[in-house]
Amino acid sequence: MAKFIIRRFFLLLLTMLLVSVAVFLITEASPGNVAKNVLGAFITPEQEASFLAQMGLDKPVHIRYIHWLMGSDWLADDKVGLSLKRVTNADGFVDWWAVRPNGDLVRWKLEGEDLIAITLPQAGGEPVEGVDNGRWQAGKENTYFAWGVDTANHVVRWEKGADIEVWTFVVGTGWMKTTGGPVDYIPLKKGFVRGDPGVSLRTGRPVADTIFTRLRNSLVLAGIAFALVMPTALMLGMIAGLKEGSLKDRVLSIGGMMFSVIPEFATGIFLILIMAVWLEIVPGATVFGEKAPWERLDMLVLPVLTLTLVELGYILRITRASMVEVMKAPYIRTAHLKGLPYWRIVFKHAVRNALMAPITVIMLHVNWLMGGIVIVEVVFGYPGLGKYLLESALFKDINGLEAGAMILVLLAVGTQLVADIIYTFLNPRIRYA
Repeated sequence: MAKFIIRRFFLLLLTMLLVSVAVFLITEASPGNVAKNVLGAFITPEQEASFLAQMGLDKPVHIRYIHWLMGSDWLADDKVGLSLKRVTNADGFVDWWAVRPNGDLVRWKLEGEDLIAITLPQAGGEPVEGVDNGRWQAGKENTYFAWGVDTANHVVRWEKGADIEVWTFVVGTGWMKTTGGPVDYIPLKKGFVRGDPGVSLRTGRPVADTIFTRLRNSLVLAGIAFALVMPTALMLGMIAGLKEGSLKDRVLSIGGMMFSVIPEFATGIFLILIMAVWLEIVPGATVFGEKAPWERLDMLVLPVLTLTLVELGYILRITRASMVEVMKAPYIRTAHLKGLPYWRIVFKHAVRNALMAPITVIMLHVNWLMGGIVIVEVVFGYPGLGKYLLESALFKDINGLEAGAMILVLLAVGTQLVADIIYTFLNPRIRYA
């Protein structure tokens, strides 16, 4: 068992690596213009090129992939000559700073041909500005350059004397054209594997902070639905399978089929109409504000009920079919001929084998509950991971989209590992070398 788990764990890592490449390439190749989504449809080609350079989107695809997966700070600190530090400010936004040997934090800006250091003392207090032209280094053909952390979370290469026009977008001011640096950008991030997939192009906030809150919300919704639907569906499916052909079996089978084929949005709208509009029992939308989902359980009733009805029918029918097949197996007939009590045959011999197929489906549907509930989340305005992925895809927020997709992939391969382990306890004939 231990060897099997270790082997599957390394296979999981290989799967994640291959899928990360596929997710990155598909996201990068998806239609849409990031610059126009962020800055508007009337930007000039020069402004678009400048924006793409500042986001690092002008670099070769393999460089962008490495920066997205492993981060760029380990490369950038060699350019600056100082270690870099990521700080979340009071407004919830990320600031990157270089760390001086004395512990002070510093970053730079260019004013004319002067490099201005913005120093944040280690002891605290307000930032202090001062000229720091000692960082200029001689380049080719009477030019000078300097590497440093700018105020927009890039490590940049400023250059003076080269007469290069640079377009910079300043919030509240608009596009400003300057002569001189920066001429090269390295957007700073720690990378997905280190918990920092970057900053959202849509909100300007760290993707990790937002996506884990959305993941928590989806886990709450999916967890409650899972806890309700799985035991109920398994129990009803076994009852229908044991009473094959009876009225009870027909009612459960037909009811399960009806619930499983009705689209989620239709079920959700129907429940809103009845329970929120006509009966006014529960709210028809999920507006949490700063609250966690469990602080307003009344708002979870309709989303959970929608997911439960959709999943109930599918799992019920799978369990019923598996139970019918097992009850017709030769070893069950042999147990009957030996005179074993009926319920002992059912619970000791039939149930464990009958659960093999439903367990596979249930583990697959954990992934559906996390990623496929986007329709339910949109219908009810639920702030979950599915809705976040949809919004990121429509805006082409590549950092948010790639991070969300990778979390869903991690859940998918993780739940399959759990399913394989559960098999060994359900069926003693299965052995893993």
